[in-house]
Amino acid sequence: MGLLDLFSKEKREERALANLIRRATHKYLQSPERYKAMEGLANEGSDAALYGLLCRFGMVYDKSIDDEQEKEWAFDTIAAKGRTALPAVTRYLRSADSVSWPLRLLPKVASKEEEFALVEQVLAEHEPGYERDPTKKIQLLRHLSQQKDPRAPSLVAPYLADMDEGVRFAAVESLLRLKNEEVAREALLQVFVSDTEESLRLRIRIAEGFAELGWLVHGYRGGVEKKLPEGFQLDREGHILDRKRSE
Repeated sequence: MGLLDLFSKEKREERALANLIRRATHKYLQSPERYKAMEGLANEGSDAALYGLLCRFGMVYDKSIDDEQEKEWAFDTIAAKGRTALPAVTRYLRSADSVSWPLRLLPKVASKEEEFALVEQVLAEHEPGYERDPTKKIQLLRHLSQQKDPRAPSLVAPYLADMDEGVRFAAVESLLRLKNEEVAREALLQVFVSDTEESLRLRIRIAEGFAELGWLVHGYRGGVEKKLPEGFQLDREGHILDRKRSE
């Protein structure tokens, strides 16, 4: 085989792969046609093909039941590849705008340490601050809330200062679920008493969390009393009490 023949074969393979990806993610094809293309990608099995299969998660089909079934098929197929799918999942996790599906895949294809390191790396690419679409940050923070890793709270806490209220709320939720008082208590109280924080639902969630976890507000009692939402009160020791729960 000559050099030109080799290049020609590679080009044909590239075009064939690109066509499979295009058909697997084509919104206006019928579901059976997309399945055929997705099966082709799975059988091809290269990093590029698996990345193309992952791209199916980024397309929303009008028929919601078919859309969910196709994504579940893609999920199960990629998960079955095990560690061989990790490079493709890593690439997609870093490049996609919405990452709920690849985050679900991570435990199937990576070790716990690899999973945490990758989430940490991707989150570092989306620092606290303005971002046109904060969806990815929110999904990463929610994923961290499920990690039983002592490093997780310190990764989450800086996002209490994000410009987007949804990101800040996700950070509050994550810190409360992680239950690391040493990292979270003072950081949450600083947000709670801040005059620049305008979100009532955020303060309510912090108050609910402190009431559930029994964390004290010592050092911030005066500020907390001024900002305490309706339905909550402080006891003598400095616990937030949720009157709705006691009724």
